[in-house]
Amino acid sequence: MNDQAGSGHIDLRDQPGHLIRRAHQIAIAVFHHHLGREVTPIQYAVLRILQDSPGIDQVTLARQAALDTSTTADIAARLDAKGWIERQVLARGQRSLRLTPQGAAILAELVPAIRSVQAELLGRLADDEQAELLRLLRKFAGEDAAADE
Repeated sequence: MNDQAGSGHIDLRDQPGHLIRRAHQIAIAVFHHHLGREVTPIQYAVLRILQDSPGIDQVTLARQAALDTSTTADIAARLDAKGWIERQVLARGQRSLRLTPQGAAILAELVPAIRSVQAELLGRLADDEQAELLRLLRKFAGEDAAADE
């Protein structure tokens, strides 16, 4: 770390919180540049999870998306209002969620733009650096073990 002459001053470029915030800003801007504002990055993540796990309950969805349950309920309600998912009440008041045909079609339409987002976000890095960045991000986010389960 760059501590200027022991002054206690640490360069912002050496502070992970600052760099993570900047990376997040860039990722969101690139996402909206390629996909517009009809779908948010979190809504996209929810749709992808439902594509992979149709019929999961809202609590499981929240856990998989790393969201709190009230935020997940709000996102599910918005996606339901758009006609992209359907919610079915289960025993004990839980809700089962799945993509509608319209939601599946929207998700399929997003794939080329998502590939463009990935290419732009990772484009400054060599192939081995891209793989290393993704490995480190998974480790940082605690998702490296989840992929092995």
